[in-house]
Amino acid sequence: MSEINVKYGGESGSVPGGSTVLDAIKQFDRDASKSALAAKVNGEEFDLGRELPMNGELEIEPIVPDTREGLEVLRHSTAHLLAAAVLDLYPGTKLGIGPALLDDPRYGFFYDVITPEPLSVDDLPKIEKRMQQMAKRNLKYRREIVSKAKILDIFEDRSEPLKCELIDEKVEGDASIYYIDDSPFIDFCLGPHVPHTGKLRAFKLLAIAGAYWKGDAEREQMQRIYGTAFFSKEELDAWLKQREEAAKRDHRKLGQELDLFSIQDDYGQGLILWHPKGGIIRQEMENYLKEKLRDFDYSFVHTPHIAKRDLWRISGHEDNYADSMYSPTSIEEVEYRLKPMNCPLHIGIYKSSMRSYRDLPQRYSEMGTVYRAELSGTLHGLMRVRGFTVDDAHLFVRPDQVLKEVGDCLDFAIEVFETFGFDKVSFELSVRGEAENKKFLGEDKDWEQAEASLAAALGERNIGFDRIEGEAAFYGPKIDIKIEDAIGRTWQLGTIQVDFNLPERFGLEYTGEDNQPHRPYMIHRALFGSIERFFGVMLEHFGGALPFWLAPVQVAVLPITDRVNEYAESVAAKLKAADLRVEANLRSDKIGAKIRDAQLQKVPFMLVVGDQELEAGTVAVRERTEGDIGTMGVDEFIDRADKLKTSRAIDNGSF
Repeated sequence: MSEINVKYGGESGSVPGGSTVLDAIKQFDRDASKSALAAKVNGEEFDLGRELPMNGELEIEPIVPDTREGLEVLRHSTAHLLAAAVLDLYPGTKLGIGPALLDDPRYGFFYDVITPEPLSVDDLPKIEKRMQQMAKRNLKYRREIVSKAKILDIFEDRSEPLKCELIDEKVEGDASIYYIDDSPFIDFCLGPHVPHTGKLRAFKLLAIAGAYWKGDAEREQMQRIYGTAFFSKEELDAWLKQREEAAKRDHRKLGQELDLFSIQDDYGQGLILWHPKGGIIRQEMENYLKEKLRDFDYSFVHTPHIAKRDLWRISGHEDNYADSMYSPTSIEEVEYRLKPMNCPLHIGIYKSSMRSYRDLPQRYSEMGTVYRAELSGTLHGLMRVRGFTVDDAHLFVRPDQVLKEVGDCLDFAIEVFETFGFDKVSFELSVRGEAENKKFLGEDKDWEQAEASLAAALGERNIGFDRIEGEAAFYGPKIDIKIEDAIGRTWQLGTIQVDFNLPERFGLEYTGEDNQPHRPYMIHRALFGSIERFFGVMLEHFGGALPFWLAPVQVAVLPITDRVNEYAESVAAKLKAADLRVEANLRSDKIGAKIRDAQLQKVPFMLVVGDQELEAGTVAVRERTEGDIGTMGVDEFIDRADKLKTSRAIDNGSF
């Protein structure tokens, strides 16, 4: 029998022809064979039960728990188990898609279904119980490779028109389908999956929402069942506990309680109305960022909210992004669109003049409001909206400037996140890799230079990062910046992306030292991402108790009796003159009620004044978490508060 040459963990050996991936792993590492969920064979993901190909030496790497790839396999497999349970409980159900979610703090997977009768959240325990029953039976995930014609026959026989549509679009020759044995489930899927349902020990169904097939509001309406899955019950229990804490910190709830913003159906879903207090916070955020932008030598630009439709044809958005754009509008027979992003407009500024190599880099920054036609079922407070403002920057650079400019962007990002209290920051470098099923634009030399520059910029700062093969944007490699919030959730906020595509599409040039035209690179850089989303993440991170410099009301003056109201007003006036944000509560309530009200509003400092304070010209200072911290003169309080504000301290410990 022929042998297959195998490399595993630095060792080389051989296995008999016809061996499965699991057979090979077992030969080299019995412990890994017990824990592995799937594997990579020469970089391609395989099921453990899949037979090894007979095509030269194979390098095998197990996909194990506690890795990103392992979590994706686990959650994707659990999504399939969910679909199997729904089919079992509700015969006649039509299936949509069911991917794993790795970067959504709220959910771990979903599956879109059309059931004979609409489901409600009350049905989730029943579905989850059936999933648990099926998991305990160790049902096998079975893969078959079949022709397109046969796949279509299978799903036509099952009256699954949506799957047939998907197959028509995506399959050219043969493709893989998956079964869960002894269940009604069959799906058209690339895989891989866990070997059997017994590997799925810790999952939870969480919510039901509306969805449309392919996100098209003109197509079939579906129900999206959300859930999550982990490798152990302990991990799941910890996440559920975190979820309870997240509910207390929900930015939508805090936004209403603290009177920061609102979203009203009368004005449009996904559109934010910023109230005065929310406007103060936002202004402080933007003022800080503009101050730092000046330090990093950016130019401030402003661009319109709409542009001619032809612009979006050139940029490629018309072909690849039209579903997320608002419909065109005509003015004097010329079509325009609301902008979904700012990049093409910044390109217009660059193209307005001839550029020399001496003029580069050009760094443009804009708090640019953009519009996305998001479906109502996907909207979520400030996190997913239809109109939002990006702290957008585009840098037009020579190839030899990429390293320095990316490095400066990293320094900028780290400083910003630390200032806003995010001290747990991680980085991912997404590169082209060797994936053959992805279409990447640009020359090999451009990719190699850009990827090397991004990696070098991270390396120069001793920044550890995860290298994600094959996950670059189609137009260039990128660095994604993630933060961990106070309750352990991870959010992607900042991004630094190198772009070969738009400079080519728009014919951007600069004159080099050789007096010849050259193509610049374009760097997309956002740190907040969107003001709205960053605001929501920050609000939840602090549980609404924002740092002193960001708090919309920094000081509450609370008179004990009406007799000292005039003194309270004079103290408040003096604080306002010192550029502090202050409110005096002159209502005829008891002091305890006034303190409770200020606490509920998360005011950092309360100045209690009574007859003694009036006589001595002092204030009794109360901090929102520490309580009473002593009596002092008004000028002393102002001096301390001003230093706290200027330092942009995260907590009030330095007061």
